[in-house]
Amino acid sequence: MGLYLGIDTSNYSTSAALYNSNTSEIHMHRQLLPVPEGQLGLRQSDAVFAHIKQLSAVLHELKEKCGGFGEDLSAIGVSVFPRRAEGSYMPCFLVGKTVAECLAETLGQPLYTFSHQEGHVAAALYSSGSLELLGKPFLAFHVSGGTTEALYIKPDRKDLLNIECVAKTLDLNAGQLVDRVGALLGCGFPAGPELEKLAEKWPDPVHVHAVLKGDDICLSGVQNQCEALFKKEGSAPWTAKFCLESIRVSLEKMLEQLVKKYGHLPVVFSGGVMSNRIIRAELVQKGDCRFAEPAFSADNAAGIALLAYLKERKQ
Repeated sequence: MGLYLGIDTSNYSTSAALYNSNTSEIHMHRQLLPVPEGQLGLRQSDAVFAHIKQLSAVLHELKEKCGGFGEDLSAIGVSVFPRRAEGSYMPCFLVGKTVAECLAETLGQPLYTFSHQEGHVAAALYSSGSLELLGKPFLAFHVSGGTTEALYIKPDRKDLLNIECVAKTLDLNAGQLVDRVGALLGCGFPAGPELEKLAEKWPDPVHVHAVLKGDDICLSGVQNQCEALFKKEGSAPWTAKFCLESIRVSLEKMLEQLVKKYGHLPVVFSGGVMSNRIIRAELVQKGDCRFAEPAFSADNAAGIALLAYLKERKQ
């Protein structure tokens, strides 16, 4: 049996996962970083410290869940930067990188490094049953608190995924917008699940429009509109619905622009924001759209474990 360990220490979660190459199953365990009440995230120094405190416990829980790793561990994968691009760096990924290097050296196992974004895309491909797309071009959306990007992806012999960012937000990320509007409405952090429940209490349509500059979108104006709406009407459900509908329509318009350029390619949606039912409901009807299951949408190490297996298989 071949087991492949993945580690991801993002700005939101400490995560570890194990891919079983015999059964194609993935087991994972993650723990959110502790964010004090009223704050919308952590400073990098605090995130690093939190990962240092949490990673050993996350690995222990994963080991207990899987009945141990034993001698079946074949390789280790780890995310070491946000994107595979020059200048892409966040200190929180150093924790996972250091622990993965120590494990690989101690256990005598190969170590493969990936980007956090590659892990998100791989997790979405796995959980949506779309691994066949690894052999052909496709579009992907990575929509989270740290990223709102549309990607054109081609197979790559060296890095497995050749990712080109072809459209993006020019200001706020979608996840930042969700958390800021959530804070306005009294939601905890991260605000996604609570904001979704609030929005579902507003049954009527909400009319919004997207702000595009070329293929890119702008979301900061939505925050201003939500603040004004809530101040004027005092309706949390309406404001929440307006926020989520604005994100949905913005992504929809971005996709329409990309279809004009790249044709009707398969589209894979990843990232924590894409677990939202309101945002997914209409997008799923816009062509060959595939979505990560909610557990694989939020930050996790599942895709990193899978990529470690695929990389080892190519050696």
